[in-house]
Amino acid sequence: MKNLSIDGLRTLVTVVEVGGFAKAGELLGLSQPAVSLQIKRLEEQLGCKLFKKQGQRQVLNQYGELLLPQAKQMLQFNDGIIQQFTSESVTGRVRLGIPSEFAARILPAIIGDFVSLYPDVALEVKSRLSKHLLSVSRQDQFDLVLALNEDLNSSNYPVFMQDQLVWVGDLSLAQQQIVTLVTAPEGCIYRRRAIEALQQAGLQYRIVYSNADLTGLTAALKEGLGITVLAKSTVPATLSYQAQTAFLPELGQIGISLVKNTQESAHAVNKLAEFIALRLG
Repeated sequence: MKNLSIDGLRTLVTVVEVGGFAKAGELLGLSQPAVSLQIKRLEEQLGCKLFKKQGQRQVLNQYGELLLPQAKQMLQFNDGIIQQFTSESVTGRVRLGIPSEFAARILPAIIGDFVSLYPDVALEVKSRLSKHLLSVSRQDQFDLVLALNEDLNSSNYPVFMQDQLVWVGDLSLAQQQIVTLVTAPEGCIYRRRAIEALQQAGLQYRIVYSNADLTGLTAALKEGLGITVLAKSTVPATLSYQAQTAFLPELGQIGISLVKNTQESAHAVNKLAEFIALRLG
């Protein structure tokens, strides 16, 4: 009787949730070849391929789609057993503030795993622009904030990891006389960095669509209305991206800060902060 690898199943689920082998490796602390090897071993155990090529991306085939929900169930069961026998009891409420792109791409899997491990913790998650999150992080609106931070050497809001800023969408649009942009409203770091980069490169631009929600931006990008800027780890799996092209300048790095409310030292808050830092850092 064969035994499926829990590590292989976790790798499969992570690849799907973050949209790529390289991104999954970053979250799991594995190299891209190691991620590929985990998937290959899982395929050998099952006797079938789980992924197919779609453009430049690897996506689940029919067997992978069949396995995915069962893999999630097995991971939940596995993690629940470990939690029952090894984890301390953690209770309480945590009010977490995050940018919308983190809410859509990175945090769901992490939050899901945390809730499985600590079911007695009540999470309240709200999305705001990073600028607003950091301005209220010491007040009573949030216990914990995960936000973009341009000051990579910040002492007030220390950066625990960095991410590459990338151009996202149909990048052939950058060859037009006027580059069309799809962005969040004014105050968004991505918006400002895109504008500054284009201005410094001497390129004309026009904002044709503005939406604070990543789902709305993604829809506009798919329709070819324009291009945008995002942190690499938050790019939806259905969209193309590059750090720079022959027509678009490099954008540099962005910091990510994890800030606890200094007035709140609840055990649940500390546990969630440690959990997020471990998974993302």
